[in-house]
Amino acid sequence: MNGDLLLVILIIIGLVGRSPIITTAACILLVFKLIGLDRFLPTVERRGLELGLLFLTMGVLVPFASERISLKDIASVFTTWPGIIALIGGAIATYMNGKGLELLKIDPQLIVGLVIGSIFGIIFLRGIPVGPLMAAGITAFLLKLACFIADKIR
Repeated sequence: MNGDLLLVILIIIGLVGRSPIITTAACILLVFKLIGLDRFLPTVERRGLELGLLFLTMGVLVPFASERISLKDIASVFTTWPGIIALIGGAIATYMNGKGLELLKIDPQLIVGLVIGSIFGIIFLRGIPVGPLMAAGITAFLLKLACFIADKIR
């Protein structure tokens, strides 16, 4: 199937699924292709995740830079149950995101299933799409679980 058509399909899926990130990304890639900048696609593929993660991390660190988080707030993370559970949750989430990134590097066509699954989650479960890495991380976990169960059944 033509790459342009696939990008248009992803744009439509992103619009239907209310996922502006996927819609915007697919639009930008389509523009790259249509105006002859597709020679830069390997660079975008190689460095895009790093750049995206850089900006995501910067966004998460803004409360520190703007001094909206105090030393008392930081101390409460280590001394209260909600803070400790938040630490554990953050560690597990970033671990899962890393596994998701590994999975998408190995099997990039899974992004279509993740996007469609996100649309189902939005429509039927009233979920909120937060990005493909967490969805890919959960998918990686479910794939390992399915392999484990399949090995036990045999």
